[in-house]
Amino acid sequence: MNENSTLNRRQFLCTTGQVATTLAAASTFAPAVLSAPAPGKTIGVGCIGLGTRGGDLIEAVVHAPGVKVVAVCDAYGPHRQKGVQRSLNPEVKAYVDYRELLADPRVDAVVIATPDHWHCRMVLDAVKAGKDIYCEKGFSRTLAEARQMRDALKKSQVVFQLGHQARQATCALQARALLAQDILGPITLVRTGRFKSLEPAHPNWRWYGYYDQWERPDPAQVFKELDWDLWLGSAPRIPWNERHFWHWRCYYAYGTGYAGDLLSHEMDFVQYLLGHGIPDNCYCAGLNALLRDDREVPDTWAATYQFEKLGRTVTFTGSMNTTASQPVEICGRDATLRFDSIAHDVTTFEIVPAEHNQKNSLPKGYERGKTPNQPNHMVDWVNCIRSRGKPKCSTDEAFIETATFLMSLVSQQERRLVRWDAAREEIV
Repeated sequence: MNENSTLNRRQFLCTTGQVATTLAAASTFAPAVLSAPAPGKTIGVGCIGLGTRGGDLIEAVVHAPGVKVVAVCDAYGPHRQKGVQRSLNPEVKAYVDYRELLADPRVDAVVIATPDHWHCRMVLDAVKAGKDIYCEKGFSRTLAEARQMRDALKKSQVVFQLGHQARQATCALQARALLAQDILGPITLVRTGRFKSLEPAHPNWRWYGYYDQWERPDPAQVFKELDWDLWLGSAPRIPWNERHFWHWRCYYAYGTGYAGDLLSHEMDFVQYLLGHGIPDNCYCAGLNALLRDDREVPDTWAATYQFEKLGRTVTFTGSMNTTASQPVEICGRDATLRFDSIAHDVTTFEIVPAEHNQKNSLPKGYERGKTPNQPNHMVDWVNCIRSRGKPKCSTDEAFIETATFLMSLVSQQERRLVRWDAAREEIV
């Protein structure tokens, strides 16, 4: 298996008030007690949300060993058809309402790749239906949702994986082992970021169904093939708005902008490497520097986190208006460990000693072949469904991710330093 078999990105789905009695039952019974599937059993997977990221994830799961995609679901007809085609299963069942998919007895596990405002409801309903869950990041839009989801997942025996694929990198596992040996000395600074600049005619997050698709579909035809009320779900009821549908990342009713979409990837990777938990405080500034196109979320994001007892600062800088680069850097007193890229693209790292620390015994960097190749993030989840083990980005890690990125969002929106109250599990 390729050492850096990386997955890509995300998109959406639905609910409404018209549902059969059998579905109501599926969402009210207590969480099922799950046991490991028989070794030879094919795991039936249902994919909910088949737009941008969901279209990638179905292609990932169909190639996982011992898996068959038996059901797909989306509120938009062309996305449903994409799911049918990519399922590689002529008998796949296509649903408009995700609750009908959860009631399908052939479905053992679900992949949720909807806009973020759907994650909480779908995860809770999947837990009640006794389905194992792979859910795209960000975990939720609010801390209240994150607590509710965490508590339901931990009370169940559902195998849960959050979609932070940087944790699959073999070089990251090797770096993690080295960092645990304190080879860098006290780590006081970690630097990371996300940058991307596109031509002015194609601003970030304004694509139509995939990252490189810029041709605008006919809005009247889109509306005809979409259950708009179903797609909105718990979001504010507004008339059909094609920009909200295609470009939901730009609006706070459906996601959290830079915080949950990009910062969360980087900060989760740092958490995977160092395991330091939720930061003590955060200050974040955001600005729409150039992309003033009715989006609510800033195109520039700069967050500084501190872990006071560790004497550690972690910075994230992001801009959609430049091709600057900020590979992940773990900076210690005696040496710096520097990866070659942003979190989910890492393939190697180097270790650069400080001038005062020219020890010959210090590793130079990543030693290819020393650490066993890691399964990709989707296969890790499937393996854990079989073993009933814990995936690399399970429930507790999902809660840490959410608290961390929401600290930056609250700080930016309220223009103040925020702190984490661990006893109350609140941002204050």
